[in-house]
Amino acid sequence: MTAAPQSSAAELPVRAGEAPWTDAELAELRIELEKEAAALRAELGEVQAHISAHISDMAAEAGDDEADASSKLFEREHELALNNNTRELLEQTEHALDRIEAGTYGVCESCGKPIGKARLQAFPRATLCVACKQRQERR
Repeated sequence: MTAAPQSSAAELPVRAGEAPWTDAELAELRIELEKEAAALRAELGEVQAHISAHISDMAAEAGDDEADASSKLFEREHELALNNNTRELLEQTEHALDRIEAGTYGVCESCGKPIGKARLQAFPRATLCVACKQRQERR
């Protein structure tokens, strides 16, 4: 199976007045995203192991008083929320890497206009331009 040809950095869209992407800038961004994805995968693995350990301990905790049980339940719910947040960040990071490979990185997924190089350098997982993101947040 062959990978789709990568687009060159200069082909990625930028907003008016912004310099085109250079191959070095795109390579640096890709490396940053790949490192972040690896760290998030490792974090997910650790959290999954911790949650599994808690689940296996539930039988032993059956005799806990209400305060202890409530405290442990809160802790588990907090861990699950963190796990979900980490999973979502990983999905966004992998989506950004996929968009780089497909040559669609930097295109707003709502309006199709350029997101803006400066925005992507500050927040590499962005999928919406500033105007579309503001519209989304107002809903």
